[in-house]
Amino acid sequence: MTDRKTIAAYNTRVKDYVRLTRRSRPDPTLIRFIERVCPGGFVLDLGCGPASASAVMRDHGLRVDPVDASPEMVHLANSTHDIGARLANFHDIDAADTYDGVWANFSLLHALPEDFPKHLNALHRAIASGGVFHIGMKLGQGVKRDRLDRFYAYYTQDELSAHLTEAGFFIDDFSLGEGPGLAGEIEPWITVTATA
Repeated sequence: MTDRKTIAAYNTRVKDYVRLTRRSRPDPTLIRFIERVCPGGFVLDLGCGPASASAVMRDHGLRVDPVDASPEMVHLANSTHDIGARLANFHDIDAADTYDGVWANFSLLHALPEDFPKHLNALHRAIASGGVFHIGMKLGQGVKRDRLDRFYAYYTQDELSAHLTEAGFFIDDFSLGEGPGLAGEIEPWITVTATA
């Protein structure tokens, strides 16, 4: 993510985001992802926010590389979890055969549509063969900004599936739902688990 307005929105609403995403128990989707990654595996948390998911993964024995484009989120992640979060955007991912899994939970929805295939290709290169990829996106069509001025790109389930397949991923399963985001709007979403 390189959209300045989107990054600024996260920088100024860190506490609100933490309140929205706080859970008394780990996300069941995250636990299923952890169980699929090889024991002690290395996972990229792309768009880690406050690194709550990274902390759960670490507690389950995984090694984590949490990255986010928001300086305030990276600061909070490290001050809360001492987890080695670092500042990076989607264009900075240039590893090869490095990760056993990538957790991209509702982060790539901020990528420009023309850059989305390049990011998926880069993530496919970054994951070792047989590694696990999780992506969460909002369902829909086109692009827009929400009331917080964050940029969003929307895809249908078929479009997202085609992008993942073209990047070399094998889709294993998906989940559909809807819920409110930081802007308070209830929108449909999809999460997909795939193998590199």
